[in-house]
Amino acid sequence: MNAHLPSRKVIAVLTAALLATGMAACGNSDTGGDTGGDKGGDGKITLGFSQVGAESGWRTANTTSIKDAAAAAGIDLKFDDAQQKQENQIKAIRNFIQQKVDVIAFSPVVESGWDTVLKEARDAKIPVILTDRAVDSADKSLYKTFLGSDFVKEGRLAGEWLVEQEKAAAGPVNIVELQGTTGSAPANDRKKGFAEAIATNPNLKIIASQSGDFTRAGGKQVMEQFLKANPKIDVLFAHNDDMGLGALEAITAAGKVPGKDITIITVDAVKDGMQALADGKFNFIAECSPLLGPQLMELVKKVHNGEEVPARIETQETTFTQEQAKEALPNRKY
Repeated sequence: MNAHLPSRKVIAVLTAALLATGMAACGNSDTGGDTGGDKGGDGKITLGFSQVGAESGWRTANTTSIKDAAAAAGIDLKFDDAQQKQENQIKAIRNFIQQKVDVIAFSPVVESGWDTVLKEARDAKIPVILTDRAVDSADKSLYKTFLGSDFVKEGRLAGEWLVEQEKAAAGPVNIVELQGTTGSAPANDRKKGFAEAIATNPNLKIIASQSGDFTRAGGKQVMEQFLKANPKIDVLFAHNDDMGLGALEAITAAGKVPGKDITIITVDAVKDGMQALADGKFNFIAECSPLLGPQLMELVKKVHNGEEVPARIETQETTFTQEQAKEALPNRKY
């Protein structure tokens, strides 16, 4: 019996060493700081993900969905927060390439300027998935697929609702627009879709349009400027709920009643926005779901295994009126 003791000790030492190695490999997975390049060391798929930032309730819900889905799928996630700066995302992607992750996914801060770093990923034979936001590269071989919403459609749905509401308007309907981050896909596309829809009614006129950078503080600041410069504002179209919520504060402070004196249309349908809609302060929301995590992890597995995937995968979304928001709120997950 004693003859077996040395081998058991060896096994125990080796097991402890392996556990320590595994813990060290996972220790920095949330920050992307590990540069060991061992891809987890345990057969797991390693995903490098660069997030835009934490600029809104939508983005926070999106990040939570991705982290939870990666854990549930057994995927080693190296997560990076770009703090809304493209240079930070490019640095993160290069870091992922250096670490030799299996797959890279990111939500681009802006649409342009990605070709060089994406070519570096392709040369390293690391597939790339775009989530939520697209890039405007002419070279479609730089990424495997795009998972996200149809932002043009969201803007169009918002505009079509307004056209229906104002079909009996006898005179000009003055609209102000809070755009998202300048150069970003949702800002460009929501603006386009909304403009196309309202063009069918010549009474609907955008009298001011400016970026609030998708933040609540930005929405409040820009709306204050709009109110000072334009004595008659009938409608606000905000590219996301957070800017709309910031604008609510400015509208109220100016002595106007949001949802009545100024019709408010937003995009996203996060819980705070839905509450404002149910309370009658917002009038209409086009949904943009942040819960992309489970779909993303399925794509990561397929791409890693060399399976063919569609070039574009759209999320299923809807729209909400005030009454529909009241019905949906009790079961809202974000």
